[in-house]
Amino acid sequence: MRAMILAAGLGKRMRPLTLTTPKPLLLVAGKALIEYHIERLVTAGFSDIVINHAWLGEQIEQALGDGRRYGARLHYSPEADPLETAGGIHKALPRLCERADDCFVVVNGDVFTDYDFADLPKQIMGQAHLVLVDNPQHNPTGDFSLQEARVSDAGSSRLTFSGISVLRGSLFAGLAPGAAALAPLLRDAMARQQVTGEHFSGYWSDIGTPERLAEVECAVQEQQIDGI
Repeated sequence: MRAMILAAGLGKRMRPLTLTTPKPLLLVAGKALIEYHIERLVTAGFSDIVINHAWLGEQIEQALGDGRRYGARLHYSPEADPLETAGGIHKALPRLCERADDCFVVVNGDVFTDYDFADLPKQIMGQAHLVLVDNPQHNPTGDFSLQEARVSDAGSSRLTFSGISVLRGSLFAGLAPGAAALAPLLRDAMARQQVTGEHFSGYWSDIGTPERLAEVECAVQEQQIDGI
């Protein structure tokens, strides 16, 4: 199974830090954010990793190279303009799966977590498997509900999508090339009971502001995060 790290965002909320440095290369305790993902994916057995990029993307390729020093094979999917999540994945599909029925892992490049990627299912019953977390302060109402391992857009007890998932190539069937969001595809699959999920209660942070970046760095330096 292959994996994809989403790294094509503009990082507008992180400015001025991202005016000259793409968000995935921002440092936490001396290491780029994206390197934590690469290392943990490799440890979990994912050696073929696709990385999409747009804003200052050439810096990402220069910094990471072909991935050999991480024990990985890195493949890049450059985007002239950010294609949003579904659009970026759709463009990279030829590098992620050989058949429409194949599954692959997707990780948002701007989250920080001690989630063990080895816990992700290698095969899924439906179109998607989502890792959900407790709602952070910046998303108090959550995204989806989870009942008996099924994810739904309905329900009052909601959790936040972590940005970690296993997706099937056929989820993107019929999607036209270009910018497209992932949520509508997931909600359509949920309506057909084709999305499973799990609740992760470990460390997770969506690094959307310089303040959250500083909080994560403090947690790493004080060894508050298991395995990091």
